[in-house]
Amino acid sequence: MLRVELEPAFILHHRPFRDTSVLLEVFSEAHGRVGLVARGARGPRSRLRSLLQPFRPLLLSWQLRGELGTLTGAETAGRAARMPAGGDRLMALYYLNELLLRLTARLDAHPALYAVYGTAVDDLVAGEPVAAVLRRFEKRLLDALGYGPDLARDATGQAVDPAASYRYDPALGLAACPDGITGAVLGSSLLALAEDRLAEPRALADARRLLRAALDVHLEGRPLKTREMLGRLRGG
Repeated sequence: MLRVELEPAFILHHRPFRDTSVLLEVFSEAHGRVGLVARGARGPRSRLRSLLQPFRPLLLSWQLRGELGTLTGAETAGRAARMPAGGDRLMALYYLNELLLRLTARLDAHPALYAVYGTAVDDLVAGEPVAAVLRRFEKRLLDALGYGPDLARDATGQAVDPAASYRYDPALGLAACPDGITGAVLGSSLLALAEDRLAEPRALADARRLLRAALDVHLEGRPLKTREMLGRLRGG
């Protein structure tokens, strides 16, 4: 049996389990994603009811035998941030969680990705531009999982030309193409994404197009619910 004490973690998802318990999916710094049962957490006198919420940095303790563990303790790891009341910013926060739930495996540790996630949550809560925060997170998520596209060189090994246009093939990489064709992105946009310079509208649009193509391969054709909701909130 694995016993973990006061591990930094975030709640990614929670749902009722049996009479008064809660089934949690947590993302922890040293152990990656973990499934836990919080026994009695929905009870009328449980202090865990308000504590075990998404986007709040926590220190969690648990016992684990097999793939599903039992929560044995929880406390805050700092003041809880004021969450957005609704709209695309709140949905963007849930989008981060859905990506982690879909693309990470249980008990596969990613300490660097844990830090990236915490930064993205902080940035969204602080009011940073939603699109830029999401593109940075998507890029760093893909890099951490070993799926990140090479943004500096095309499939032939040539350096990306800022003035040229490219099309991304998940199996092959970047290939030069005429500007204006479906899926084309500017070389300058690729270099901007590589350097986290995402202030220009074209760079943001190109980053969204390329990163969606890279993510969709690993989502295996299954749509993201939060992506659909973000699209509706933005009118498509």
